[in-house]
Amino acid sequence: MTVTGERTEALTATRIAQGVRTGALDPVQLVGDALSRIARHDEVLAAFASVRTQAALRDAQEVSGRVAAADRELPLAGVPIVIKDVVPIAGEVLRAGSQATARAPQASDHPVVSRLRRAGAVVVGATTMPEAGLWLTTDGDRVTRNPWQLERSASGSSGGSAAALAAGIVPLAHGTDGLGSIRQPASACGVLGMKPSRGLIPAEVGPNDWYGLAENGPMATTVADLALMLSVMADVPELATVRPLRRCLRVAVSAKPPVHGVRTDPGVTAALFEAAALLRRNGHHIERDQPSYPQRLSMAGTIRWMAVAADYLETVAEPALLQPRTIGHASAGRRVRGLVRREQLTEWRDRADAFFESYDVMLTPVTATQPLRAERWSERAWAANVRANVAASGGFAGM
Repeated sequence: MTVTGERTEALTATRIAQGVRTGALDPVQLVGDALSRIARHDEVLAAFASVRTQAALRDAQEVSGRVAAADRELPLAGVPIVIKDVVPIAGEVLRAGSQATARAPQASDHPVVSRLRRAGAVVVGATTMPEAGLWLTTDGDRVTRNPWQLERSASGSSGGSAAALAAGIVPLAHGTDGLGSIRQPASACGVLGMKPSRGLIPAEVGPNDWYGLAENGPMATTVADLALMLSVMADVPELATVRPLRRCLRVAVSAKPPVHGVRTDPGVTAALFEAAALLRRNGHHIERDQPSYPQRLSMAGTIRWMAVAADYLETVAEPALLQPRTIGHASAGRRVRGLVRREQLTEWRDRADAFFESYDVMLTPVTATQPLRAERWSERAWAANVRANVAASGGFAGM
C-alpha cells in the first residue's frame, strides 16, 4: 500500500519509518514527494543550497532493498531529511553559505550524516545558512524566508533547515548550534530544535567547533521525532524513548537578557509568562530567578563569535569572495582572538551547576525580539549586522 503525495506531507518521521519497515509506505514515493515539494516551494522560501534529486532517489531505492532484505537497523527507514550546508555530504560541494569555499565535491560523509544514512534516512538536499554560520539572518545569494511570515527571516544560522521543516517539505532536519543556531531558527519558524550536551554527538563543525561551543543537533516538528533523530545522531537508541514526567518541576523564569544593555520585546516577555502560567496550572513550581551574568562572561560568547570568523577566513579557498560583513567580523576577531580562554566556559558551567541545584528547568525567551526582516543583510555594513544581531538575540541562546 502507498499513500498519495498530498498525504505524505503530513506524515511524521516516526510514522514514515514504521510504514516503510512494514511495507505500507514506499521510500521512493516518499522521497519523490519531498522533491516535488522542494520544486513547488523553494523558489519563494530559498531554503535549499542544493537538491540531490537523482542521488536521493537512488538512495531511496537502496532503502527499499534493505527493507526487502529484512534489515532491522532502520529506525529512520525512508525518512526524507535535510542536512545544513556546513558538514560534508559525500559527492556534494560544501559551501557553508559562502562563495569563497572550495568547489570540489566532498569525498565522504560527516559522521553524523553517516549515522543518519545508516539508519535509513534519505538526504534530499543541503539547506541554506549565512556565511560561515555567523549571522542571525540566512541570506546570501538568496534570502531565506520564514514560511509563517514571508517578510520575516527564517533566522540563522540553521535557517534553511527550519524553513524546510516549517513548510512541511521534510519531517526532520539537521542543524548546528554554537550560540543559538538551531534554537533561534526553530523558535522563529515554530518547530523544535535542540543543542545537545557536549560530547553526545560528534561535532567537527567548522575550523575548531567554535572554540568548543558548536554542536550538531536535531530539528523536528514533534517531540517523538526529535527524540528519534537525537538517538540516531548520538548512536544511543534508548534516547528515542519519550517518557512522561513523574513529578512536578522547579522552574525558574527570566526575561532578562544575558547581554548587558539589550531589552526584551514586551510581546516576547508576555509570551514567556503565558508559558510559565501554563506550567503553573499544570502543577509545576514557578519562580522568577536567573543566574548572575557578569559582563566579562557575557562578552566571552561575543569574543568567540568574532574569533571564529578570523579562523574561518584563514581556511577559505578565495577570501576575496567573502561578504564584507564577514571580513569586518574577521578583522574584529583577529584583535580579540587572544582573549579566548577555556576557563570561561568552565566558569559558565560551574555557575549553571550551582543555579540548577535549586531548579530543574530555566524558562527564557530564545531571542529578545521577533525575527529580523527578510532582507539582504549580507549587503549591509558589518556594524549594522552586529547591532541587529545582538539586539535581536539578546544572548539568550548563548546561556
